[in-house]
Amino acid sequence: MNDLQIIELYFARDEAAIKETDAKYGKLCFQISNNILHCDPDAEECVNDTYLTVWNQIPPTRPNRFSAFLCRIVRNLSLKRYEYNTAEKRNAAALIPLSELEGVLTDDRIGDGVSDEHLGALISVFLREQKPDVRGVFVRRYFFFDAISDIAARYGFGENKVKSMLFHTRNKLKIFLQKEGITV
Repeated sequence: MNDLQIIELYFARDEAAIKETDAKYGKLCFQISNNILHCDPDAEECVNDTYLTVWNQIPPTRPNRFSAFLCRIVRNLSLKRYEYNTAEKRNAAALIPLSELEGVLTDDRIGDGVSDEHLGALISVFLREQKPDVRGVFVRRYFFFDAISDIAARYGFGENKVKSMLFHTRNKLKIFLQKEGITV
């Protein structure tokens, strides 16, 4: 079943929409969540919460890219669960990818009037200008939280090449944001 048909099931309030969503995107959602949480039960719960959120948002929302819509929701729910789970303890596994970006996107990175949405749009523009494999490696690491070894296996690169690509891409992003007036 294609995405438009699944979305129409949501608009019809047909519970089959959730089954079809799970059949088509369940593994992807679980992978995203588990890459962040490293805990199967928590990841499964976040995936289920994702389906509930989608059910509550469609209608009225009609996403242009259903897969991206799902990925954003499961990622955000997983990050919230991670924050809850680590409120008094620190789990270095999920902090590592985010700490790599600290030199580019620190908490005091932007001045008044620059929203997170604007910053996200600038990062999207930057990534569209990159070669497909560079863009893919960057997204796999910082959006999907894939391990370096998993990214290397996916693209057929050595781990050192992936680390080097990420390093150079972060530096290019920093320069790009500075040219766009974002203080880094």
